[in-house]
Amino acid sequence: MSGIGENLKAAGEFGPFQRRLVLFSLPPCLILAFHQFCQLFMVVDVPHYCNTDWIRAVGPNLTEEEQLNLTLPRDADGEYEQCSMYSPVDWDLDSIMVYGLNATEKCSSGWVYPTAQQPSLLTEFDLVCDRKNLNDVSQSIYMLGMFLGAMIFGLLSDRFGRRPVLLVSILLEGLFGVGIALVPHFYVYLAFRCVVGASVSGIMMTLLALATEWVGVSYRPQAVLLSHCCFAAGQMILAGLSYGIPNWRLLQIVGSAPIFILFLFIWVLPESARWLVTKGKIEEAKKYLKKAASINKRTIPPELLDQLKCETQTKSGSILDLLRKKHLLKVTLIMSCAWFVNSLVYYGLSLNVTNFGLDIYLTQLAFGAVEIPGRVGCILMLQWFGRKKSQGGFLLLSGLVCLIITVIPEDQPVVITVLATIGKFTASASFSSAYVYTAELFPTIIRQSGVGLCSMVARVAGIIAPLILLLEQHHRAIPMAIYGGTTVLGGLLCFLLPETRGVELADGTEGGQPTAVVHENDSSSSETGHVKVKDGGQVNENTKNTYF
Repeated sequence: MSGIGENLKAAGEFGPFQRRLVLFSLPPCLILAFHQFCQLFMVVDVPHYCNTDWIRAVGPNLTEEEQLNLTLPRDADGEYEQCSMYSPVDWDLDSIMVYGLNATEKCSSGWVYPTAQQPSLLTEFDLVCDRKNLNDVSQSIYMLGMFLGAMIFGLLSDRFGRRPVLLVSILLEGLFGVGIALVPHFYVYLAFRCVVGASVSGIMMTLLALATEWVGVSYRPQAVLLSHCCFAAGQMILAGLSYGIPNWRLLQIVGSAPIFILFLFIWVLPESARWLVTKGKIEEAKKYLKKAASINKRTIPPELLDQLKCETQTKSGSILDLLRKKHLLKVTLIMSCAWFVNSLVYYGLSLNVTNFGLDIYLTQLAFGAVEIPGRVGCILMLQWFGRKKSQGGFLLLSGLVCLIITVIPEDQPVVITVLATIGKFTASASFSSAYVYTAELFPTIIRQSGVGLCSMVARVAGIIAPLILLLEQHHRAIPMAIYGGTTVLGGLLCFLLPETRGVELADGTEGGQPTAVVHENDSSSSETGHVKVKDGGQVNENTKNTYF
């Protein structure tokens, strides 16, 4: 035993020290929401047509309507074509007006946006017609960055600590987030978005680890889910910001620059005592534990602090343990599947917000608002039904809603939007449950690697999700059928996992799957019971402080 759990309890499970840490984690969550979905408001479709100023050389006095009538073909509804024009000729104006033009070609000199008042990502880089798919590519590149961030920062956090990796991630997000507003070319924009995605992933994982490893068992879900509610609030703020700031470059600066303020509060941010103990840095761990106890107005007995010394004999963990250990392999495979389908359905709905037929700002506001009761309701579900049933149930509901959408007629946009909002509600709750559940399933020594691996798999789904929407050109029901079917399968697999409600965090990877047996005295409540964990023939006792 490491003794770290008992020391954390003695220092206080959710005193001023932990509350200050949780408070520090909230502003980044607001900014994370901005980066996650800001591009949706930078590429709102506007009317456009080919630039045909070539005719001005022979007809400088033409009105705009005359120019368009001579140089642009019309579609079946009598509207000007947006992606084609009549091929330029060397005729004089009279010949063009008498004989007209017949040959057409794609826009060769750019586009004109007659109603655009402020520059947007779409109008500045011409993300229309043949270049329209670059919008989906950009979303996938951002998710690729999150994938790389999960892989890189997860391993770095386990090796160098939570605090330095979090500070580096915040610095990168601020620098490249503001830098996006200054890019001259779209491909530079893609590269910067990739780096921002990687830093976002590092911040999310490291904040999760700090909250999980400092806050007591009974308060852990509330602390993690509070940051998730703040992420939902950030989505609502994004709707208001994007409505009030139509200039995409100014919007990018306003959404990115505030994260630099967090560097004024670096002194508040502690290192994880659990991580320090697993790395044998006992004296540094004692320093942080004493500081936490002092701020919480608690005292840790010296003999309890001395118990931390035995952790120096614990073998180092490796990410390969996730594959070598049978019980960890089962957890890794199932949770990776759960994260994959959860991310697939969440981003499949979120990134499709412009296609539901309602005002994009109101729809985004509703999507953000519905996440808050989803996250808060998740707390109650985790308490009442445990982690396993909650995780599986949320995924099943998300999948079933998507499958129902496939049979709703296309001329019922309100019904489809309501169902999509319900799906966003359950997918959000499932994501919150997954963060808590995954962090509890993996041992401390490889927790960041385990969560990082699951996050990597989720980012692969995030890369695929916008591309699946392209299948809608074959049949409108295909994307939702894929989202729904895979999510139902992932939800069913979750019922094969062990329950972790009220169980102390594991520190090492030795032994098989622990089996918890609760013994209670007649005069004691469930909060004073003990858990005997049978592990490889040996019996270890861990105090179990709550069933939550």
